[in-house]
Amino acid sequence: MLRYLSTNGTVACPRNEPRLNDCGVTVDSFDLPALRALDAAHHLHPFCDNAALAKRGTRILTRGEGVYVWDQDGNKLLDAFAGLWCVNIGYGRKELGRAAAEQMERLCYYNSFFQCTTEPTVKLSAKLAELAPGDLNYAFFTNSGSEANDTILRLVRHFWAVQGKPEKNIFIGRHNGYHGSTVAGASLGGMQGMHKQGGLPIPNIHHINSPYWFGEGGDMDPDEFGRERARELERKILELGPERVAAFIGEPIQGAAGVFIPPKTYWPEINRICKQYDVLLIPDEVICGFGRTGEWFAVEHEKVTPDLICLGKALTGGFPLSACVGSAELMDRAWPASTGEAIHTSTFLGHPVGCAMALANISELDRRALVKRSREVGEELMAQLRSLRSRSCVMPVRGRGLMVGLELNLPDGKPATAQCLGLIKRLLHRGFIFLPEGEHANVLAFTPPLIVTTAQLGAAVRAVQEELEATP
Repeated sequence: MLRYLSTNGTVACPRNEPRLNDCGVTVDSFDLPALRALDAAHHLHPFCDNAALAKRGTRILTRGEGVYVWDQDGNKLLDAFAGLWCVNIGYGRKELGRAAAEQMERLCYYNSFFQCTTEPTVKLSAKLAELAPGDLNYAFFTNSGSEANDTILRLVRHFWAVQGKPEKNIFIGRHNGYHGSTVAGASLGGMQGMHKQGGLPIPNIHHINSPYWFGEGGDMDPDEFGRERARELERKILELGPERVAAFIGEPIQGAAGVFIPPKTYWPEINRICKQYDVLLIPDEVICGFGRTGEWFAVEHEKVTPDLICLGKALTGGFPLSACVGSAELMDRAWPASTGEAIHTSTFLGHPVGCAMALANISELDRRALVKRSREVGEELMAQLRSLRSRSCVMPVRGRGLMVGLELNLPDGKPATAQCLGLIKRLLHRGFIFLPEGEHANVLAFTPPLIVTTAQLGAAVRAVQEELEATP
């Protein structure tokens, strides 16, 4: 018997004999009520009302295979969200398990202090330099996308200080941008709800509007709107002073905002402005990277020359590892020979197990041609979604690769938030996991593992259509 300490003393959590549900699937053998009691007593969940969750009881996921996960009751669920945009090659990949186990047995950990490193760390650095666009050749590892953006904030400010321009320390991001939830990451992002907690944003971080043509473009031509939104960056730089602005950071496609696909004129104009005013350009590829949009990195769809990119999530298929990848020129100038010490790190920087898993994950993406597959299957998904009809909602579809958003709005143009949340709840009962995206939680995001089949997506789309038809 396993015993766990709770606030009320000791809670027994016995392992029962395995049992089968009505479908013949093995159900988790832990005592579910006891496990939920432990969760309520000791585990704080992000982005939810923990008191309400404690009363309802959390869903406990027990295993995964391919595009499916199973919960504590043995329910098989198609994960249309890939965890949190992480599991591009699917669940239960033995290649990742072998890579982790072999590295754990060989060398479970060593740090990157004291002029040391490990074999997987070096090999992953070289692999990222090979894959990254342009001349991005140097990787600095961290543990999450949030930490990668914290690192970028420090790195960029130090870069300009070394050039004799310490006053050039302002970052410009976008409203409804998402760059993590640490102090710097949440500040760089433009989520107002996150700024309400913790005195955010921190000083010298400013925001401009997003290139959200469908919701904010009005009667403007998309190309004209894209250029106009990009030129907000130019106006903000001139307002703050080019001598003060260090960098612009933005997701190539804004995922958490509701899968905003910018007009094709947007990023080339952003690139022109950054080069004209000597402002570093930083695409945040944490969500978009590693095949999600039909290219290795989403910025490859655009005509831009980034100075830095930040990576995470699908880098490993779900293990905590992230990276900042920068140009040789930027890194050499940030840490020149005369003042070359990088006074920034973390205990688990370049963890050998995570790096070994990342190498195996990238190998699988390449071996199975999943980047190309994302592009092809995504086009079919978009076509299927555009065929959907609803009596009560207007449903524009937008996407690139397997990063697709179905936005639900009422006929008067207001966000159909309640309808979207209700739809997601009903889809869960039918065996499909979706999460709402967007400022008003009215966007149904399709971002499944890249191994998803057209038949599996077809089943999900049919379920959406049937639920929409059943809605008055």
